[in-house]
Amino acid sequence: MKGLRLEADWDPRPEAVPPPDAADAAARLARRGNQVWRNPRIAVATLPDPQPGNDGVVIRVRACGICGSDLHFVETDADGYMLYPGLIRTPVVIGHEFAGVVEAVGPAVTDFAPGDLVCAEEIAWCGDCLACRAGRPNNCTRIGELGFTFDGAHADYVVTRARYVWSLAPLAEAGIEEDRIFQAGALVEPTGVAYVAMFVSAGGFMPGSSVGVVGAGPIGLAAIALARAAGAGRIVAFEVAAGRRQLAAAMGADVVVDPAEGPSRLADAARDVSHGRGLDVWVEASGAAGVAEQMAASVAPAGRLILVGRGPHTIDLDPEWLIVRGASMHGSIGHSGSGTFGHVIDLMAAGRIDMTRIVSATVDLAGGAGLLDGTPRRDAGKTLVLP
Repeated sequence: MKGLRLEADWDPRPEAVPPPDAADAAARLARRGNQVWRNPRIAVATLPDPQPGNDGVVIRVRACGICGSDLHFVETDADGYMLYPGLIRTPVVIGHEFAGVVEAVGPAVTDFAPGDLVCAEEIAWCGDCLACRAGRPNNCTRIGELGFTFDGAHADYVVTRARYVWSLAPLAEAGIEEDRIFQAGALVEPTGVAYVAMFVSAGGFMPGSSVGVVGAGPIGLAAIALARAAGAGRIVAFEVAAGRRQLAAAMGADVVVDPAEGPSRLADAARDVSHGRGLDVWVEASGAAGVAEQMAASVAPAGRLILVGRGPHTIDLDPEWLIVRGASMHGSIGHSGSGTFGHVIDLMAAGRIDMTRIVSATVDLAGGAGLLDGTPRRDAGKTLVLP
């Protein structure tokens, strides 16, 4: 089979934090990729066809999204280190937002069979650590990640365990055409990230609440769509790119603001649309510096700040904004647990959200390699690789 394989040079920075130990070096596993991996590159590689283990499922990939993480694997700083700050092993086949058709299953698999239309979680939670046993699989302390620590889905085939696989039968039963099913299935994962952040990590919100979303990339756009489906009274989106602002409006934002118009534009706009009260819910999906401070300065009483976007910045936050308002701040990562994939699929099947509207381009594997050449790209919408 063919796949997009990431390779890089193991060259830890002298000041790397945390410093990689001997076991990580032997496994070529970096806890923070931007501290270790130098000269990253992605190319189409010829690889052995995967085989299912006892509880494994081999999936013929029909669509796999290019994520910001994939771009950050090959974007580098002035010293040649990858920008991606998280857990990453090389060499590895990348790609983690995918859908396809079951090709083969292991002998212990009973819930799936060849021919089934499916998608799968990227997070390979262990199920045994204290975090998993506490119902927090996204915070698994023994986590594996498809497309990060083991081979992913920018390939003809991918293999994962059945416990991470979800059926797309509800989309077929809703009469959605097959190509669109696979596009929607590839977008369940980023939509699930927004779902967990808003409704699991932060506990949801009351119908009629005002919601602000900073950053209209795929996760921010999913947050807008989910807020509209959940009964938000008013949704305000903040995005510097014109194309993404158009998508934010198309996905359900009532007001779309360019935060570059002024240094306090987020807070000022939030106060304007809420008649000075502030917003009930803020979702930070940009990873940009200086955003959380403005969110805190314009949050409604008992409001919630939800941090999803990741970046190298720190926050200088006056706690009085939260204390006086009785507001709270929640960090969130991942898409697993709480039946998230099933809920997102059912929302798609019911027509409550249509994430295929953000698909802006499709390419084959060679086209995907061309886009993942290290050139910074922040195009509007989502590009899908169709192997």
